[in-house]
Amino acid sequence: CSKDPPPPPQPTGPTAEELERIRADSVRAAQAAARAAEEARREREAAEAARVAVANARAKLTEMVFFDYDESALTPEAETLLREKVDILRASPQVQMRMEGHADERGSTEYNLALGNRRAEAVRQFFAGFGMDESRFTLVSYGEERPRVRETNEAAWAQNRRVEFVITAGASAINPPTMGR
Repeated sequence: CSKDPPPPPQPTGPTAEELERIRADSVRAAQAAARAAEEARREREAAEAARVAVANARAKLTEMVFFDYDESALTPEAETLLREKVDILRASPQVQMRMEGHADERGSTEYNLALGNRRAEAVRQFFAGFGMDESRFTLVSYGEERPRVRETNEAAWAQNRRVEFVITAGASAINPPTMGR
């Protein structure tokens, strides 16, 4: 009396169609994660580029201009730098600046204070010539009182004949011209 063998067990687990759907869902999820990661990378790169552009613009705005001996006329090098500042200032109307005029140690204290003021005024007039509101810029002259280099020679004097720039308002609103408005 032999018994028939029991029927084979029913297959358990997903069917071939279910396996294909699971695989397709997994591929779609991986592709979506890859797209999200790429987008996040692009956003990080864009944010870093914007941060660098703002830092470069801030550095450009505070870069000094230098003058020839006993002169308040802008040199061609100073005009080139100031034109770069104009582009940033136009894109950043909230920015206000103080121009600090300096002179070397030659000449009287009174003369050097007046010379430092003329130098700062020359810069303000340059900006006004490009349509900038003069009220965005304040002037101060330190004459020979704040030398950049404390030596008595032509190289030191050349470094001391300058206008320095201090951002007094709108530093957080600097908008490099390449970023648009």
